[in-house]
Amino acid sequence: MIKDDKRIRLFIGHYGSGKSEVSINYVTKLREQVEGEVALADLDVVNVYFRSREKKDLMKNLGITPIDSSIQTTTLDVPAISAEISRPLHDTSVNYVVDVGGDNVGGRVVGRFAEEFKLNDYDMFYVVNANREKTQTAKEILEYIEVIEASSKLKVTGLINNTHMLKETTVEDVLKGQEVAREVSKIKNIPIKYISCLESLVDKLPKDLEGDILPIKLYLREEWMM
Repeated sequence: MIKDDKRIRLFIGHYGSGKSEVSINYVTKLREQVEGEVALADLDVVNVYFRSREKKDLMKNLGITPIDSSIQTTTLDVPAISAEISRPLHDTSVNYVVDVGGDNVGGRVVGRFAEEFKLNDYDMFYVVNANREKTQTAKEILEYIEVIEASSKLKVTGLINNTHMLKETTVEDVLKGQEVAREVSKIKNIPIKYISCLESLVDKLPKDLEGDILPIKLYLREEWMM
């Protein structure tokens, strides 16, 4: 269930945190809950793997407007920013989800539109994967948040615990990430908004965790992938 979020939601994080998977699952659930146009923008101009734009056809079939960061020229995917990114920022009838590229590189792309984002009420969620190298402690995550906030010129407003081991994720993985996220939350004074985990784990989690549960499907990993 999506609750009390702003009209514009950005998903940021370290490379490999799973933010693209989280953003796709978030936007599909959002589509079920709201009327009017729902759009998903892919702002990753660096990483060529596991990008939300790979599910463009799926998004269209679900009634979600997909927006690529790149300007499409025949079959080329070039690292340039399409003006279409700005349209939902100025159309207040659109519920807008933005999948941002990783780290400070992705933050700089958002920074080009920072003033437009600031004209709107927005949420910027930092996706935490405490099983990922370089983001296993609160100190490491806080350093990444600081760098991304500086490059994007926007502030993180919430955390998403997405600690996982792909299909091998256990309840213990989720709880490990929750402890790290709680420490970051306390230091930064920002809430844990969501706990994302495989649908099979939802009923096994404690009921008193901070944040709403966001059950996820692995849209970006084919059945044969680990």
